[in-house]
Parts: sequence; C-alpha cells; structure tokens
Amino acid sequence: MTYNFRTSLLVFLLLLLYSCGNSGDEAEKENSDNKNTDVSSASDSVTITQSQFDGSNMKLGSLSERSFPVVVEATGTIDVPPENKAMVSSFVNGYVKQTPLLIGDTVKKGQFLVSLENPEFVQIQQDYIEAMEQSSFLKSEYERQKTLMDENITSEKRFLQAESEYKRNLSRYNAMRKKLQMLNIDPQAVEDGEISSTIRLYAPITGSITEMKINRGMYVSAADELMQIIDRDHLHIELNVFEKDIMQLKKGQDIRFSIPEASNDTIEGEVHLVGASIDEAKRTVKVHGHFRDETQKHLATGMFVQAEIITASNKAMSLPSESIVNVDETSFVLILQSENDGKYIFKRLEVMSGKSYDGFTEIKNGSDFKENDRILVKGAFSLITGA
Repeated sequence: MTYNFRTSLLVFLLLLLYSCGNSGDEAEKENSDNKNTDVSSASDSVTITQSQFDGSNMKLGSLSERSFPVVVEATGTIDVPPENKAMVSSFVNGYVKQTPLLIGDTVKKGQFLVSLENPEFVQIQQDYIEAMEQSSFLKSEYERQKTLMDENITSEKRFLQAESEYKRNLSRYNAMRKKLQMLNIDPQAVEDGEISSTIRLYAPITGSITEMKINRGMYVSAADELMQIIDRDHLHIELNVFEKDIMQLKKGQDIRFSIPEASNDTIEGEVHLVGASIDEAKRTVKVHGHFRDETQKHLATGMFVQAEIITASNKAMSLPSESIVNVDETSFVLILQSENDGKYIFKRLEVMSGKSYDGFTEIKNGSDFKENDRILVKGAFSLITGA
C-alpha cells in the first residue's frame, strides 16, 4: 500500500511539472506573437505586421506628376447686379398705415408693399379735379376766340390771352395727372369722384425683402428708405485684388472660392470683368466673377468669401496630402524598405512640401526618391506620431 501511494505521488508530480512547462512555453509563444503584432519603431524606421497593415486599411503608392495651379488670392463678397437690387421709397411724406410684410418674405413685381396716409393726398386730388374742370372751360373759350379771330370779330389780344390761359392750365392738368400716377392713384378714379387719403406702394422687382425700416404709424419723408428688395436669381462675387496681381488676370479664368464663416465647401466660378480703376486707399481692383452653377440659391448677399483666381498651372511631383505628416514644423513620409515574413519595414524620410490642390501636395525634393519607391499613402499619421 505504501508502494502504491509513492507511485501515485510520483505520477502527480511529473504531471504537475509537465503542465508548468507547457504553460511557460505557451506564455513565451504568446509574448512572441504580441511582439510580432506591435509597432516597433526607431528614430527613422517603423515595423508593422500584415494584420496591422490590413486592419488599419493602409495603402501603398508612389510619386506622380500632377498639375498645380498658379493662383492669385483675393477676398470679397457675394452680391447681385444693380438692377437686381431695389430700395423702396416714397415721392411724398406720410404716415405708415399698413405694411403686411416681414424680412425674408418673397414678393413679386407689382405686389402691394405698404400704404401711406396724409391729408395732403386729398388736396392733390382736389387740385387735379379743379385743373380738369378749368381745362374744359378754358378749352371752350380758346376755341371760341379762335373762331372769332378767324372771322375778324375779336381782337388778337383776346385770342392770345385765351390761348395762354388754356395752355397754361392744360400743362398744370397734365402735371397733376402725372403726379397722381407716380403716387399710384388712378386719375380716372379721381375724375369719377373717388378721393382717397392713402397711397399704395408696390414692389418694383421680384425678390426677397432683406431690409425693413418702417413700422405701422411711423412718419416717413420722401428721402427715407422704407425697405430693400433683392432678386437673387443672378448672384455673383465681387472680389478685391491687389494692384501687384492685376496684370495676371483676364476674363474667363477659373475662380475657386469658399465662405469660411458658413462652409468649407469650394464653389467654382469664372472671371467675368476686371476693373479698370484702382482704389487709391486700398490699392485694389474690383474683379466681377460669375458662378459656374447658377443654382447656388442658398447663399446670401453680403457673405464674405475667400477666393483663388487660377492664372496658370505648373507640373510637379506630388503625393496624396494624407501621406505627409507634419511633426514640429517638419514634414515626413514613410518609404517601404522591405516586405517579408508578414512584416512591413518603413523608413521615415523628410520631405519639402509645396502647394496643395485637390487632395495632393507638391513634393519639392522629388529627386530624393527612387523611381520604384513605394510610399505609405494612407495610415502614416499614427505610425509617425505614435497617436
């Protein structure tokens, strides 16, 4: 029995030692695997595994020659032509009686905007009626005197006096009629006895109300601006270009601009007119640009724009902008040195970057690269910075 106990104890110890040995081997293997999947980096090289390369959706590429535009930078605003902008005012003084509109409302040409009230409007209509009645009498007298003159019954003095009074009153009558028309009062309605103490103002153009400077009961004079209407069917950009750049510009050149305060999207246009005079204070010239896409109705007049006018293009070696990583004001890329045993070994190389355009950046020291160099064009940021 003692023999059996010793034998069982010996077997147990052997199994225990075997188990511990296997655990150590597995741990060592696991550590070895972890080392193979971690990024190991020196000062100028980075090593990664195939699983890391695939898992991070990394991508290899090479230098390519691309065209980079030569641009003139400018700033300006969104605007509309003068005929698409109207400031509503009145020819006479009055009190605002009715104004049903608000800023942002859309109006059509001829639509009612505001009514003004003033007792003087009644007097104007009364003067018109008097001029009309006198005109009928004076015309009759003038024709009578003319007939008598032809028959040598009346004197020339009487005829000339009748003619003068008739024509003077006719001129007054026509002037009063025109004044009523300017006040949007129908002369025929006045002749029919319809007298009103109010006048109505109508929209001179179709558009949106951008300014409203009145309210009900407010007194306005003929010099006051009541509201502004802007038709945005033809938006354009008004740019200010410095005097030193003006000789590079001409009609038809491409414009790329953005609204920094509203969106990062780039909008395309073209130069339509280049100003012929210089602002003496700012030393700038006005450049008028049109949109490539006339449907940009979401923009508002007065928006600030930053623009680039493309005047020429140069070819240069380039890389995707994403492949270039800036560290302490120095730019780097990763070049593949070797690929074997499921590992990628990259070398960090400093580059001199230039202009960026359409997702690519100019590489000024392209001669430092070999023709068959493969570069990590996607996923380099985390490997270089360790982020």
